[in-house]
Amino acid sequence: MKILITGFDPFGGEKINPSAEAIKLLPKHIKDCEIITKTIPTVFELSAEVLKKEILEHNPDIVICIGQAGGSSNISIERVAINIDDARIPDNNGNTPVDKKIKEDGANAYFSTLPIKAIITKLNENNIPAKISNSAGTFVCNHIMYQSLYLANQLNNNFKTGFIHIPFLPEQIGKAYPSMSLENIITAIEIIIETTIDYFYIDDINVSYGTEF
Repeated sequence: MKILITGFDPFGGEKINPSAEAIKLLPKHIKDCEIITKTIPTVFELSAEVLKKEILEHNPDIVICIGQAGGSSNISIERVAINIDDARIPDNNGNTPVDKKIKEDGANAYFSTLPIKAIITKLNENNIPAKISNSAGTFVCNHIMYQSLYLANQLNNNFKTGFIHIPFLPEQIGKAYPSMSLENIITAIEIIIETTIDYFYIDDINVSYGTEF
């Protein structure tokens, strides 16, 4: 089994991106599965081009994309990606799409095919703060999650895929924002990978992690 893990380069004036820092330190194998890592640009269309190239080259069974969620104190497991780009800030090439469809022939939304509830349960069991998020935003993180799920449908190889948001690293904090140590982020990613492997052939667990708002 091959597992592709992506992170983003720094954006929005930051000098580092915790997703890129974390994936560099992942082991080459987890549960006898090959781990392939790639840092992709924080650029709307270019990020998808790089991702597609990696998928066609490696033919992974699982694709997990990871990005920074400044201000969050949790590992956020994204449930859904929507077919819209609406940029509050420019991407790293200066693009600021507004209310632009990601794919004209794509669904309005795609749901993660990762075992998101099993993942949350395992993270909580290991004392890592985690939650299910029902919005990946409308910036490049949502864009790449949508593109990955779109590709899984279009290529008909049914790789499992989804998106994870992670907090700032402590060294990024210049203000009173939550953060998480790189060590804990790496541990969380490893747990996410292990759980996805364990549930590759079985359904996600049926427990409620719903919210009222």
